Amino acid sequence: MTQRAPSLDFEPTDLLSALCKAAGDGLRLNVLRALSNDSFGVLELAQIFAIGQSGMSHHLKVLAQAGLVATRREGNAIFYRRALAQAESVGGTLHAALLQEVDSLLLPAEVRQRIAQVHQQRAAASRDFFARSAERFQAQQDLIAGLPQYRDSVLALLDSLDLPAQTSALEIGPGDGGFLPELARRFAQVMALDNSEAMLELARLRCQQEGLGNVQLQLADALLDSYPSADCVVLNMVLHHFAAPAQALRKLADQVNPGGSLLITELCSHDQSWARDTCGDLWLGFEQDDLAHWAIAAGLTPGESLYVGLRNGFQIQVRHFQRTLPLTHAAERPPLARTIDR
Repeated sequence: MTQRAPSLDFEPTDLLSALCKAAGDGLRLNVLRALSNDSFGVLELAQIFAIGQSGMSHHLKVLAQAGLVATRREGNAIFYRRALAQAESVGGTLHAALLQEVDSLLLPAEVRQRIAQVHQQRAAASRDFFARSAERFQAQQDLIAGLPQYRDSVLALLDSLDLPAQTSALEIGPGDGGFLPELARRFAQVMALDNSEAMLELARLRCQQEGLGNVQLQLADALLDSYPSADCVVLNMVLHHFAAPAQALRKLADQVNPGGSLLITELCSHDQSWARDTCGDLWLGFEQDDLAHWAIAAGLTPGESLYVGLRNGFQIQVRHFQRTLPLTHAAERPPLARTIDR
């Protein structure tokens, strides 16, 4: 009769060993650096680090076993991101210290260049979609969440900010301009910025029909071109079209005047991958914690939040982030979260 080998008790040192093993490779450390405020698929990472897919898959497996990276499924694709350190868990202190050290290092120039190429490829795919689909975009967007489904929630949050008179607003990606009349009624000056000439033409027609004399339209890339800052920057269902959302938040935070607000309406994370082909979405929504993490990293302070449940299975998050004044002028505003079912 064959005797079974006695089972071994779990050793916490196994976690530390896996963590040290994962960190003992320069390429894997650079992968962690590249994932600091971004997420990539295995093919994108293979392109960024100029190695084969199988080799990159091996390195990602080692990082995942050590708890240093996590995965998120986006339709049929899997994206890798950094896992947050858990201070209370075994190895949590070492994990946090490792990421802090990694973030103090600069990626090699050729790696930064290839990351930019990946972002450019994503952005080009988004621009091509809007160039082809401008006229039917609104009908496609309504399949997920049209403006009427979240307009009142955005306006409630916007009006609660109690902004002074003669303030300015900037809307990034206004679509067909459906929200511009609301901004024009609340702000002395409004600018609408889009990198799609076809979409901007739809917004221009809306402004003409509504007689919006205080709205200026500008054809520009929100991340690459220069344009005026504003007291309130608004993004309605736009962030999931950006190639690098965390990078976009850093740029847009700089466009908010001190004491001003960044107002974001976005889908919560979902798994309905048809939105990629039908609506040109690069990302299938976002986790609430991700938006807060990116905003804080960009120097913004999370404010009030609203969550709107839709009958088609999607959920919308309406988020307010503030660019604080110097400490002598700052006033505390407690965050508030509310859920609205529709």
